[in-house]
Order: sequence, then C-alpha cells, then structure tokens
Amino acid sequence: MAKKQHVSETPATHLLRAEGIAFDEYSYEWEPHGGARHSAEVLGLDPFSVVKTLVMQNQDRQPLIVLMHGNRSVSTKQLARQIGAKQVEPCAVEVAQRHSGYLVGGTSPFGTRRAMPVYIERSILDLPRIAINGGRRGYLLGIDPQVCIQLLQAQPVDCALAE
Repeated sequence: MAKKQHVSETPATHLLRAEGIAFDEYSYEWEPHGGARHSAEVLGLDPFSVVKTLVMQNQDRQPLIVLMHGNRSVSTKQLARQIGAKQVEPCAVEVAQRHSGYLVGGTSPFGTRRAMPVYIERSILDLPRIAINGGRRGYLLGIDPQVCIQLLQAQPVDCALAE
C-alpha cells in the first residue's frame, strides 16, 4: 500500500479543521495551465465534480469568488445579471493572488486573505461530493458541497457554459 503523501497545513485546511469539517486529501503533480481537467484526469475523478475557484471582479473592481464545475465556463453576462452587477470579469493574476492570498492554480475559497462574496453554480450542490482546491497547487480536498453554503455563505447561481 502506498504511503499517503503528507501535505502541510494551509489556511483552507486550518479553517476546515477548526470548524470540524471532514475532508479527504488528494495530491497530484501540478501542471501550469492544466486546470481542473488535468487534476481530474490524474486523480481519476469526474471533471464535473472537480470544482474550480475563480476570483473575479465587478464593474467597481470589487472581488468575488465563483465556484464552477471543472469542465464548464462562467457566463459572466448571466452571472452579472443574477448578482445585480453591470459587469463581471476575471481578475488579473496578481490581483486575484492579492485578494485571495493564494497562488493562482492553488486558490481555495476557504481561508482567503480577504473576505469576498462567494457564488456557486447551483448544480454543484446536487453532487454528493466535490473535489476543490485545498490552498496549494497540486492539492485538492474532497468535501460535501453543502460546506460551501455553511462556511462561505455561497449564493447559488446559474451561469455555467459548456466548454
């Protein structure tokens, strides 16, 4: 039996442990621009259940987080309409990292440096379990998606586009 690789604590795992939330850990070899599809393939997971954490901003440059299926894109027009914004767009890499406190490719919605509103694609909540970034590149956590509602007060939205 292979020995489980030890991954040091991240702000995300620290928060989940402090809240008594059980999670599974998945480590893999991170690949630049590999994204959720790469991690799903390497770990043998369904890309629909691998959730990516996207840092975006509204027209006033106020940051927000969107949780989306690994094999879907965000319709920024639909998202903006649903959250009452004029416009939503992805943040520049350095801006996203400054807001979240995580490196892009290792962004977790848990334990972010700055509190931001979180929006979750509604169909993610129908899944029994999701894999979401644990706060480090090459590190996912398996959790119940309802944790995103409980801990992050994530608001469900319908803004998924097939890739």
